[in-house]
Amino acid sequence: MPDLVKRLSAAADRRRAMDPAALARLDATLTVLQQDHQSIDGSGSGSGSGSAIGIGIETDTLVRVGEVFGLDSLDLDLLLVAAAPDVDANVGLVYGLLRGATGPARPTVGLALELAGVSTMSPLAVARLGASGGLRCSGLVQCGADGSWLARELWCPDRVVAHLQGWDVPDPELAAALLDPTPLPLAGTDQLGRSLEAGVGLVWIHAPIGTAGLCLAAGAVDAIGVGALTLRVPAPVTESATGSAIDSAAFLRAAIREAALLGRVLVLDGAERLGPAGDRSWAELANPVVPVIAVSPQPWDSERAHLLTPMLIDAPVLEPRDREVLWQTVTGGAVPQGALTGLRLTTETLARAARDAQLVQSTSDVPMTAGLVRDAVRRVTGSAASSSASRVGFGDLVLPESVATAVHRLVGWARHREQLLARGLLQEAGGAGRGITALFSGSPGTGKTLAAHVVAAELGLDIVRVDLSAIVDKYIGETQKNLERVFHRAESLNVVLFFDEADALFGRRSEVKDAHDRYANQEVAYLLQRMEQFDGITILATNLRGNLDPAFSRRLSFIVHFPDPDVPTRQRLWQAHLARLGEHDPGDPIDAGHLAAAVELTGGDIRNIVVAAGYDAAIEGALPGMGHVVAATVAEYTKLGRRVPAGGFGQAR
Repeated sequence: MPDLVKRLSAAADRRRAMDPAALARLDATLTVLQQDHQSIDGSGSGSGSGSAIGIGIETDTLVRVGEVFGLDSLDLDLLLVAAAPDVDANVGLVYGLLRGATGPARPTVGLALELAGVSTMSPLAVARLGASGGLRCSGLVQCGADGSWLARELWCPDRVVAHLQGWDVPDPELAAALLDPTPLPLAGTDQLGRSLEAGVGLVWIHAPIGTAGLCLAAGAVDAIGVGALTLRVPAPVTESATGSAIDSAAFLRAAIREAALLGRVLVLDGAERLGPAGDRSWAELANPVVPVIAVSPQPWDSERAHLLTPMLIDAPVLEPRDREVLWQTVTGGAVPQGALTGLRLTTETLARAARDAQLVQSTSDVPMTAGLVRDAVRRVTGSAASSSASRVGFGDLVLPESVATAVHRLVGWARHREQLLARGLLQEAGGAGRGITALFSGSPGTGKTLAAHVVAAELGLDIVRVDLSAIVDKYIGETQKNLERVFHRAESLNVVLFFDEADALFGRRSEVKDAHDRYANQEVAYLLQRMEQFDGITILATNLRGNLDPAFSRRLSFIVHFPDPDVPTRQRLWQAHLARLGEHDPGDPIDAGHLAAAVELTGGDIRNIVVAAGYDAAIEGALPGMGHVVAATVAEYTKLGRRVPAGGFGQAR
């Protein structure tokens, strides 16, 4: 007969003065319990010293729970007293009758202590079942908040009961956050593995975008032969599947408990979302029962040092061969030539892109190409919404040779940046960023915006065009907050950040004459600092370079001036845009050379003229000819407020 039934019988004997009908029902239920457990030989039973009570739960599982959570035999007795009514309904009925109820009930603190043989006046009572006791701190046992302490109910969470019965499926809230990173043998893997074996409880891996924090953690855990439970930390407050709110502390407590039940190392992706330095969630990491590896794009905040002293590791940058190994591990095939060049992705994003590309390839019967990979990256990063409606390339740019060479050089830098990062060439002290920043200056219509889109398209990235009207705010401090959100989005989505008309936001700092000047200068100073920390690609476009603060020049990798086109460039522009009109009127041929010499406008203006000529010809139901182009040119000059040359541009219709 298991020890629990004996202790329940002893508790019933102490209540012989209770109502005879209730006592008879209690005795009858105890008889059923004795019959149900006759097959249990009682080997797990013990004396009043507090050995574990056997009620049919697997002994090996119970022993391992005690070892992992640091529980002694008394703790295990109390744990099983709390779990028993969810394992055997008759135990719950006995609890209810012992408490004076007429139906099943959970044990109270007082009843649990009685069954475990602990005096309610003993310090052991509070030490084991108090709020700071191991059972409650670990989340194995929960306690109600109503009534006096001894009258409060105890119970085990459903997940704990299921584990004790041999069923291991994470709760829905945790299952939704599960990740499966690919282990890679990277620089730092051996050091991290040895640290875990030596008993380090908390490791903080600083993993900016483009580095391999999760793969490093997975590789180290895999190398020492221990499993990992990898979870993505949700926002500080999120909604569970049942509609109840879950804060960071509750999530972290459940995550640590889950990892301990499974006997794994806990890996947390996005650990910075656990909250600010003073948040109570960080206290959960003070003495975790299992090692915890926190991975974050942010460095360790020293303000948490009074609570925690983790081991600090910088995640390595993925070298091209590491990316290829990761791709091959996920897909089983080689990565297309040049498909990953210039991409700055987290390892998890790269793995998701590989699965997406493989799915498209298998379902559409198309070859695995670099373009297919780039499209998969856009889908999994959610950046496709900010992409251009049509893809452009260098063939769409008509620029002077020196300007085109500078834009080609910018793209080349971006494509080979990861290679230089892996070699350590771009590592700088003081937290300076390793991004690329370019300034495109020139008159309106000279191709600055188109060139920015071409840079993004050539790199296989999408472009986020910053809406300055939504950024600049009249309230103090709000502009900085808006800009921080923009930079963070650009980093997380791995897109090109494009500031058009940048002089409106990146203007010169002025002499402080009033509070408005002081706060305006603070905004410029913030921009200078944030740009220096930014690891992505930033392009600033301005019509008036002289309006920019000179301090920005030091932060710029490229300064490219887009001049007004000369005659040869204008002729190429006319030819490129006229070619899009299709067939021309053979009776009224269009002379691109004459137009280039006579019309001193930029590429954007020339495009507008050609589009207007196409519309005018369509209205007439005729093919476009020189007359349509001349008429549209006169209209464009008028629109721009410029005087048409005395000689005109040729014969208009």
